[in-house]
Amino acid sequence: MTINWFPGHMNKARRELAEALRRTDVVIEVLDARLPQSSRNPMLAELRGDTPALALLAKADLADPDVTALWLQDLEGTEGLKARPVNAGEPHEVKGIPGLCKNLAPHRRGPGKEVRCLVVGIPNVGKSTLINTLLGRRVNAVGDKPAITRHQKRFHLERGVSLADTPGVLWPKLSDQLGAYRLAASGAVRETAFLVEEVPVFAAGLLADRYPQSLSERYGLDTLPAEPSEILEAIGRRRGFLQRGDRVDLERAAEVLLRELRSGQLGPISFETPEDFGEDTLRS
Repeated sequence: MTINWFPGHMNKARRELAEALRRTDVVIEVLDARLPQSSRNPMLAELRGDTPALALLAKADLADPDVTALWLQDLEGTEGLKARPVNAGEPHEVKGIPGLCKNLAPHRRGPGKEVRCLVVGIPNVGKSTLINTLLGRRVNAVGDKPAITRHQKRFHLERGVSLADTPGVLWPKLSDQLGAYRLAASGAVRETAFLVEEVPVFAAGLLADRYPQSLSERYGLDTLPAEPSEILEAIGRRRGFLQRGDRVDLERAAEVLLRELRSGQLGPISFETPEDFGEDTLRS
């Protein structure tokens, strides 16, 4: 099944984003450290132009640190862009962000000047958590459902930096279906956008391919079945999700796999590496 995402408010959000960028000195793009390329909005690359950018790889504690290091190396090769891993809810990890933004916009330094930053990112990536942590108070709705933030807001920090928030924006059509399934497995795409049973099968296959030991250890599987659907069945059987006739409740097994994958209970997992994209990475 093709995964599509195009809620009605996204058209309006695109227009708002284009308008906000015209009044922006630095773009803070919040990416999911587990899937930086797939969680990037190509609309932003089209609209940002030469505005300096700071890429924050959020949820870094959930990502494979070795893979995150590769992504940071790739990103840091881009002119006008800085990149940092971050756990957006930790004050000590975000306190240096205002200074980084000032360094990216030296023309805005001095009395009476303010570096105007725009925080962007797809739904559920951690934008609201980042802003709340930077401000030291809860000002945005934060939750595990996509598209909670709906209207642009602006906040002023004490150190000559202001933040403009935008709704989480996904692109009208997810043309990269592999990336779309990664997004779905991470929880960024609403369940209504795809067939629920397809995503856990995809997730099981991804884990078997990239993190077989983590998968085996978490669910006590001495041998991983060859097919992803059989992995789900094995998980269900190990967890005792049995129905009449000794049939496995695959829905419960799927729910457990996705929940534990998203929460980090299988250990640090990265869904993609720069090598998966060759030259077509975040530099484009």
